[in-house]
Amino acid sequence: MSPQPILLQIMIRQRRLHRYGMFQAAYNEAAKKISPELTGTAPSRAQLHRWTSGELKRLPYTDHCRVLEAMFPEWTADELFAPCPPHVLADEPAAHAPSDERADLESTADRVGPNPYADVTAVFPTRAEFSFAHPPHALLDGASSIRAAGLSLNMLCQQYPDQRLYRLIEDGTALKALFLDPEGEAIRAREREEGYSDNHLTTLTRLNIEVLTRLRRRLSPEGQDRLSVAVYDETIRFNITLINDRLCVMQPYLPTARGVDSPTFLAERNATGAGLYETFEEIFNALWERGRTV
Repeated sequence: MSPQPILLQIMIRQRRLHRYGMFQAAYNEAAKKISPELTGTAPSRAQLHRWTSGELKRLPYTDHCRVLEAMFPEWTADELFAPCPPHVLADEPAAHAPSDERADLESTADRVGPNPYADVTAVFPTRAEFSFAHPPHALLDGASSIRAAGLSLNMLCQQYPDQRLYRLIEDGTALKALFLDPEGEAIRAREREEGYSDNHLTTLTRLNIEVLTRLRRRLSPEGQDRLSVAVYDETIRFNITLINDRLCVMQPYLPTARGVDSPTFLAERNATGAGLYETFEEIFNALWERGRTV
């Protein structure tokens, strides 16, 4: 974390919203006053950590900024994501001992001391439960880079609005999307394994590839360079999404089970380089190198 904390981190601490559940409740209360449809759009725990650690290169989406300004009306969004002013820091204690307050804001990967789970910060029994806890907008909004490899990549192509993805890429996000080849043998083997006889996965994957290629045609030349789409034809083992070279969402593909029913692991890269993030980044890179550009 930056030696000089950003203002948002200090405001959260001063308002005693350091525990994630407390922050989430306060966020939703402020969101409801602005617009009922914004209720439930609080950032995930991992996203909140990125907000408070000073890692963001640009402000979050406008709706997030509106809610934060309602939570902390004496400050603008620009001020909240800037280094904390000296006069505010002067009101802070000179030092903060390790406590539940700090631990709840910092990610598991950044905590001091041995971690028996390497860099794994959360495990969910199914992707449905993961998506409820970490909806796509909370994971992807404000990301500087996204790399995804899997079968049909529904999170990107079906669960995240086209216009939102368009704006994300135009604002500078680099996206690499690697699909199981809808013309290959591996996807047909997977259809047989899941019991499909109507080319369901093949059709869905073709549709999702078209979603991204159509989106690419709408982008500016600079934006088009930031969106890469490729396919691979190999036995599918994992769905991998890497965000900001730091966060990894990984699912294994289980025999006969649909992807939505698979357990989902969340890992955050740590300074030691020992953990699942590095492992699955290597897998993604190897698959990408063997893939074919679309």
